[in-house]
Amino acid sequence: MNPDFSINGYAAVYIFMLAGFTGWVVITRVPAILHTPLMSGSNFVHGIVVVGALYALLNAGTTQDQVIGFFAVLLGAGNAAGGYAVTERMLAMFQPGQAKPLHPRTSKRRAKKAAQTKPKPG
Repeated sequence: MNPDFSINGYAAVYIFMLAGFTGWVVITRVPAILHTPLMSGSNFVHGIVVVGALYALLNAGTTQDQVIGFFAVLLGAGNAAGGYAVTERMLAMFQPGQAKPLHPRTSKRRAKKAAQTKPKPG
């Protein structure tokens, strides 16, 4: 295997655009019930992306490569952490009982909406 293989120019842009379009088509066809299990799987993939970014960062030869590798690690780790946070919130929606609101404004809105929809005795 040749380690000096690289993709340049239009081929890289074409692959990026094709991957983006494919991801969009796949995600738009996923039913809502499968979103949480697929999110967990994508978090696993983001972990692999972070490992690849770390590998690229550790093997960077120039300052520009190091900066790009640093931002790749930073964005990949942020994406993975955000994915786990979203998955946790989605799983909390399916827990039995009354869930605590995740934000103080959420409880105020719910209380106001409940007060408006309750029929007045009379």
